[in-house]
Amino acid sequence: MRNFIIFLCLVWCVSLQAQTQDTLVLRFNEYLGYVKKYHPIAKQAELQLSIGQANLMKARGGFDPKIEVDYGQKKFKGTEYYDRLNATFKVPTWYGVELKGNFEQNDGVYLNPENTVPPDGLYSAGISMSVGQGLWINDRMATLKKAKYFRNQSKADRDLLVNRVLFEASLAYFDWLKAYHEALVYHNFLENARIRFEGIKSSAKAGEIAAIDTVEAKIVMQSRALGREQANVRLMKQTLELSNFLWLNEGIPVELQSNVVPDTSIEREIDRTLEILGKPLDSFLLEDHPKLKSLGYKIDGLRVEKRLKANRLLPKINLEYNFLTETPELVNSFQTTQYKGGFSFQLPLFLRKERGDLKLAKFKLQDAQYELDNTEIQIKNKILSIYRELESFEDQNPLINEIVQNYNTLLKAEERKFSFGESSLFLVNSREGKLIDAELKKIEVRNKYYIAKAKLFQSLAVNPSNL
Repeated sequence: MRNFIIFLCLVWCVSLQAQTQDTLVLRFNEYLGYVKKYHPIAKQAELQLSIGQANLMKARGGFDPKIEVDYGQKKFKGTEYYDRLNATFKVPTWYGVELKGNFEQNDGVYLNPENTVPPDGLYSAGISMSVGQGLWINDRMATLKKAKYFRNQSKADRDLLVNRVLFEASLAYFDWLKAYHEALVYHNFLENARIRFEGIKSSAKAGEIAAIDTVEAKIVMQSRALGREQANVRLMKQTLELSNFLWLNEGIPVELQSNVVPDTSIEREIDRTLEILGKPLDSFLLEDHPKLKSLGYKIDGLRVEKRLKANRLLPKINLEYNFLTETPELVNSFQTTQYKGGFSFQLPLFLRKERGDLKLAKFKLQDAQYELDNTEIQIKNKILSIYRELESFEDQNPLINEIVQNYNTLLKAEERKFSFGESSLFLVNSREGKLIDAELKKIEVRNKYYIAKAKLFQSLAVNPSNL
């Protein structure tokens, strides 16, 4: 029986070595690197920056110089009623001032007298401006300011989206690692049960032990085989779940092959990969959190909208003044006695629409501020609870490791007593069953520890730069 136990240990070691041959290890940092680079949602996150930049370009278009040409002609029965040309060059500025240059040339029998100009045309240069509504803020200015805030907000939203997909990918990897460890445990203990069954059967044939022990040994072996098959099914499912996050550059999904296994020693690598290594609780600044940054930029945009709505309570007063000349090449030809100008005034009597828009803008701003305050306290409490959870796992992991070692010691002692005929197969199987449960519990606790690290990564909203 002593030789049988030695043979059992040798076969166990050989089985472990055989399992590690011809396998490819998918490291955690390599896996997340593929996810961040090629996953569709990660690519979609990068589009947020492009969208923000495109919106900013669109808003800046409100300040682009413009050329306007208005030409009209009418001839009927050999008579030229009119031939009108009006070309204008406009340059909008930041405040409610617009610079203009104009050329006007009109001719015709039935031309309106006010449109009569010299034969070579009439030139004008001047400005138009709003001195009431639209002077300090107008639609162009508000759109550009909000576009700048939206661009910054899109960067924060990009980080949140990348963080979310990396968090979900990390959970898939940890579940895959858990299923792999469980399958390995059942595989190893199935080999133990099979070797023990063969030894018990040989001993029963030799008359050294009762034949009924072979039935018990076979039941245990079949139970271990059932557990291994169930573990293999879970491993297959988790492998497919992991494959959901693996893509090629051409947008082609990747399916892991059966010889690809997870890295079984990733505890320190997790912190480095997720960039949460050495981050004490008091080192975290809430104002740097991407979610709070995103809400802050949203509030900044709403403040601009509120200023714009408040500005619309002012009357619309538009002034315009243009110098007129036939010879624009001569600077002294622009004289104040030759001009075209005017002004317009508009003010609704009750301002109900404008006052209603302002109230709505204030409510939206207040609602966003409430959301920011609530999100801030939620993030703070979540980070605090995860740090406490990680501290608890620092105590749980050594305990479960010691429990496994103690169960393993008990099993070896029971097997030694069984080899001397001082124990029974039932007690050996019972000790081994307790050891299996402890091994599975150890795997479960370790998986929860990894998930807690991933939750810390998510709560901090880190966008790793080393992937």
